[in-house]
This record gives sequence, C-alpha cells and structure tokens, in this order.
Amino acid sequence: MIAVTEKAASHIRKLMAKQGITDGGLRVGIKGGGCSGLSYTFSWEKEARLGDEVIEGAGGTRLFVDKKSLIYLTGTTLEYDSALMGKGLHFVNPNAKASCGCGSSFTV
Repeated sequence: MIAVTEKAASHIRKLMAKQGITDGGLRVGIKGGGCSGLSYTFSWEKEARLGDEVIEGAGGTRLFVDKKSLIYLTGTTLEYDSALMGKGLHFVNPNAKASCGCGSSFTV
C-alpha cells in the first residue's frame, strides 16, 4: 500500500487544522503531465469517493487514492521534508524508473 511517515502525518494534521478541516483526508493521485510523464497530485477531500482505497496513516491521517493511481503508488512512502530548498510532502516511489529534478513528476 502507501506508508505515511510520522513527520508527514504531523504535517498533514497541521495543514488540516489550519484550514479548519476536521473530517476527511488528503487525496493523493497521479495524472499525466510534468517533465517526466506522470505527476503527483494532492487535494483535500471531506470523504472518500466510490471505489477509493482509504489508507490509514500515522496519527489517524487518512489518504484517499483512486484505483488507477494506486497502481503507480503501491509500495510508496509519503514523507515530509523540512529542508529549506525542498520543503513539503514528497513521495519515495520504488515504481519510478526516473524522475525530474524537482521530484514532482516521474516515469514508470
């Protein structure tokens, strides 16, 4: 499935609280585009959609993933990087054969 590190879960909870979101979770997915062919997507959702996989992460965080995206994300870890130049949520995706310099798109 998809693993969520404690650091990423903590960041997700902070963002949800900041936006006043008490229920729901983070939708993660894949779309065509980006310099390497496929790009990661993030959005807030109040509830899962029909057919979604709901992944319970660290600290009670929830990820909603559609079946098509799950094919590319299985085995992935969602991490939070607090470095000055790369701050934010990042996927460590073992399915990616190559990725762009910024890490927001990849090839399988």
